[in-house]
Amino acid sequence: MKQANMKVRNILMTTSLLSLAGGHVNAQERPNIVIIYLDDMGYSDISCYGQKKWSTPHIDRLAQEGVRFTDAYSASPVSSPSRAALLTGRYPARMGIQGVFYPDSYTGIPQEELLLSELLKPAGYATGIVGKWHLGSRDKFLPLQNGFDEYFGIPYSNDMGAQVYLRGNEVEDFHVDQSQMTKKYTAEAKDFISRHKDKPFFLYLAHNMMHVPIFCSEEFRGKSAAGIYSDAVLEIDWSVGEVVKELEKQGILENTLIIFASDNGPWLQEGPLGGEALPLREGKTTSYEGGVRIPSIAYWKGRITPVERKDIISTMDWYPTIAHVCNVDIPGNIRLDGYDLSDLLLNNGKRASDAYAYFRDNKDVTGLRVGDWKITLPQAEIKGNFWRTGTAAHDTLLFNLKNDPAERVDLFKKNPSKAKEMATQLDKYKSGFGDVPPALVMTGNHQSEYLRRQRREAIEKAVKEGIQSKENQTDGFEER
Repeated sequence: MKQANMKVRNILMTTSLLSLAGGHVNAQERPNIVIIYLDDMGYSDISCYGQKKWSTPHIDRLAQEGVRFTDAYSASPVSSPSRAALLTGRYPARMGIQGVFYPDSYTGIPQEELLLSELLKPAGYATGIVGKWHLGSRDKFLPLQNGFDEYFGIPYSNDMGAQVYLRGNEVEDFHVDQSQMTKKYTAEAKDFISRHKDKPFFLYLAHNMMHVPIFCSEEFRGKSAAGIYSDAVLEIDWSVGEVVKELEKQGILENTLIIFASDNGPWLQEGPLGGEALPLREGKTTSYEGGVRIPSIAYWKGRITPVERKDIISTMDWYPTIAHVCNVDIPGNIRLDGYDLSDLLLNNGKRASDAYAYFRDNKDVTGLRVGDWKITLPQAEIKGNFWRTGTAAHDTLLFNLKNDPAERVDLFKKNPSKAKEMATQLDKYKSGFGDVPPALVMTGNHQSEYLRRQRREAIEKAVKEGIQSKENQTDGFEER
């Protein structure tokens, strides 16, 4: 009750600030916001980021006509923390979100946090989410209790427990056909746009793809000639095109800021069912570049000049950026980690900071990038398992990411002056970060994922041996 009351107070404070500072703006003048958020999509999974085996023309269009960021970061290499950061503009460590939430978790997004949906709603925005939530599945943690007017989707990852579609707070379908999921989400997103075209809206389209198990509809199966994963990427690209087409149809594309990004790097352990992060090192679950550097595009027809930017940005930046372009004030008691990018987007300006902090298990600051340089503190060996990448032990590492994005050449001993400078900046950042709250209790375990991994291995073995069965023909390893 205390947390809920704190959330109410924050919302009331935001409403009061809006009436004082932003209420004079005509609602029609406020832009629409569409965030398209992918799950586990790798840095080089789309053609405008270097993919050569298949093409993603609709996403490429956003990049060609908008801003394509080469050095964009998620706040975390795993799902729940990254989503919390996107919607709050804050590092997940500040919220105690150190891991992912499960269907049986008793915890979720802290109720004192003011989500982007709660920031925009008092300004007259219709707020909707379609797709993956993953910030708690108990009633008070669901979207409708956290600033969203509408919700349709799976409230957690698509490999967790029994899959259900929620509409609002209620289960609409206990039998999810994941092969139709991308098309279903796309239809729901288009419907939301068409129903709210006459007022400003915030649409958060959070696809479950590209998380395993991988699915696509029959229309896209085999279309890439490169496997089920790339087939599913093509369907995601089609979905992006459909959303843009709907905005054009409704005559509101010129008044809509579209943000495209992934929540973290690819799940490389899944082999052909995981994506690619080339030329970056490692992937999901790690704080190497492949785990947290992501494809990120901003598109606003007629407002953003097409350009490629090498500035360091993070998904946390979208919170203050959206607040600014929507003329909504952020309460002064919120400590943000994101920076307003509106001057960068609209006036070819600069981000206020050229730094990004890396966290180990979303708890401790263990690395810092400033400009081209990245320093990483020592780490003991992490033994890999069926869900987490194993990484070797290492001492303090220093990389020049401009020259070495793959993090292959450690310059710590070769460049002692830069090492000392970066170590000093890292210490200063850590000391100024503030207290980290205790981790939220995460119940649940990976037992179902473990059983699924065993099943995948059995199917893969059957495929190698040339045994034809119904299961090895599905590729995506669906669970009915």
